[in-house]
Amino acid sequence: MAEERNAPEDAMAQQRRALGRGFNWLGGATIIAKVTDFSTILVVLLFLSKQQVGIGSLVVSIGMVVEAFDGLGTGDALVQARSVTRRQLDSLFWFILGAAGVVAALTLAAAPAIQAIYGVPGMAAYFIAVAAKQPLVGAAVIPLARQNRALRYERIAIVNVGATFGAALARAGIALAGGGVWALAGGYAASGVFILAGALLVSPFRPRLHFNMAEIAPLLHFGLRSSSANIFEQIFKNIDFLLVGWFYGAAPLAVYRVAFDVAMEPAMAIGTIINRTALPVFARAAAVPEHLTGALLWSLQRLTVLNAPLMAGILLLATPLTGLLHDSQGHSYAAAALPMQILALAAIFRITSQLLTPVLLATGQPGRAARLSAATLALLGTGILAAGLSFPARTGIVAVSAVWLAVYPLLLGWGMLYLYRHWKIRPGALARPFLAPGLGIVIMLLGAETARHFAAPYGPEVQIGIALAATLLTYAGLSLHARTMQHAAVTVAQET
Repeated sequence: MAEERNAPEDAMAQQRRALGRGFNWLGGATIIAKVTDFSTILVVLLFLSKQQVGIGSLVVSIGMVVEAFDGLGTGDALVQARSVTRRQLDSLFWFILGAAGVVAALTLAAAPAIQAIYGVPGMAAYFIAVAAKQPLVGAAVIPLARQNRALRYERIAIVNVGATFGAALARAGIALAGGGVWALAGGYAASGVFILAGALLVSPFRPRLHFNMAEIAPLLHFGLRSSSANIFEQIFKNIDFLLVGWFYGAAPLAVYRVAFDVAMEPAMAIGTIINRTALPVFARAAAVPEHLTGALLWSLQRLTVLNAPLMAGILLLATPLTGLLHDSQGHSYAAAALPMQILALAAIFRITSQLLTPVLLATGQPGRAARLSAATLALLGTGILAAGLSFPARTGIVAVSAVWLAVYPLLLGWGMLYLYRHWKIRPGALARPFLAPGLGIVIMLLGAETARHFAAPYGPEVQIGIALAATLLTYAGLSLHARTMQHAAVTVAQET
């Protein structure tokens, strides 16, 4: 009887260990990647004008939407499938590669029309980089999905860090050589080269000349429904850039892009960690509601600890950091400060809501995940359109940032209702993971603002140092609290 009681506890412990290993490896890789990305972006901003940054942002944003079609969701299908044969992998590889080739060709064909829509001469040429990346990332789908399926997070982390370093070096090198917009477009394409190289290094896969559509039909059926969620996700991740560029032009888009990249990109990277780590674990736990609930609450707690102090740090960093940033023509990015602070608040809600997607996919509901993504896209797109039609450029980018902050509480409300109705998870249980980080952030902000008040005469560099120190101390305090709670839980378990 004791063994029967301990079996569910052992299974939950294994799931938490898998989640913890995934968070640690992918989280560490993401921190390294984002520090590298952020450093090289600051270098690139010095060598590009706001106009060039805006054009490059448009190209990369469209490229991210195009990239969502690669694989057509078959990576998620492989992760959740109970079993996959070698013949299925061979057939699936050639299907993915063929689809990527079609996507690349359509991208090149659409480039002149996109150029005409935005009225930017020469813009179509940069889509060569977008088209070139598609077969590269398509060829990496199966190797990476196999590693994710096997919970080999450390290998995925190596690929992510390597690809980020390679793309960052390419981007910085092109900028230093005077490549202009090609610095952003070329860095985007280079990441595909390094992703494929890394994927094949950690997970060698040599496809055989075999193709049978019937063999992969079940995977494609799931994948197509899953990919629709990913496509909607990528559209609403980039729709603000596309609409801001359309309404206001390339230079205001550059200001908005700086605010967004600093505030949202770290959160989006953490959200990617959550999705990659949680999906295979949630899929294994889905058969037992208590296990899925435990894995979800544990993930929510770790997500909050990872993300919330960083976003609070960005609130403190925004004004002094943007005051120091200038483009190649000496124009300041100070106008990005307020949008950056609003987006940092929105990022906390955004990546919390992203946990709903792996829950839905792991429990075999890709259609519901797609509808959730579509609803998010509709809310965000409508709000940004209203902002673009109502406000001029300077206040418009603030209004667009506020739309992000307004949309996600609505989605979280729906998510809480869904989790209660289908999994009996009460709102109080979902709120508990926020208590310790919330208290830590209040202390952090009060302490940092007090220190900044006395250090005001010493300039923005000191203000930035105080913000960074406060953020690091908050992470240290939360880590110590987590270790103390874990030790107490182990002690109680041993005593009982």
